Amino acid sequence: MVSPHNPLKNSDDLQNETQRLEWTRRAIGSYPKFRVSDIEFSLPKPSYSIQTLHALREKFPENEFTLIIGADNWDCFDKWRDYKTILAEFPILIYPRKGFEVVIPAELSSTVKLTNAPMLEISSTFIREAIAEGRDVRCFLPEGIRELVTKP
Repeated sequence: MVSPHNPLKNSDDLQNETQRLEWTRRAIGSYPKFRVSDIEFSLPKPSYSIQTLHALREKFPENEFTLIIGADNWDCFDKWRDYKTILAEFPILIYPRKGFEVVIPAELSSTVKLTNAPMLEISSTFIREAIAEGRDVRCFLPEGIRELVTKP
């Protein structure tokens, strides 16, 4: 999902949305279980998850949607727009992040789950800094993306 403008980020700091969409398509490549969505391009900006989830449910009523977020986002989830509606209407899967303890209140334990996944210490900031320093990023980026972002 490419978000044209995440309300928690300064839009001036983001790459062009069309370029990010193309990068996402290249990153997904031929993985059969992944699909790229530009549904947020047709929604009001900034993009709020509740609007996106409702738009997805309307467009694909036969599917069930789960919001996957990092533990860092769960830590501030109560600041999200209409977070109580998200909790009431959609399951949430939390990916662990170093430095963030995940506490799920008992009343949410049936719809909010912490995934048992390896914690990878990698971020877009890490990758950008590594590229700027000329370090090898082959193991962090698909080839098609690496060629685009490391061009001199």
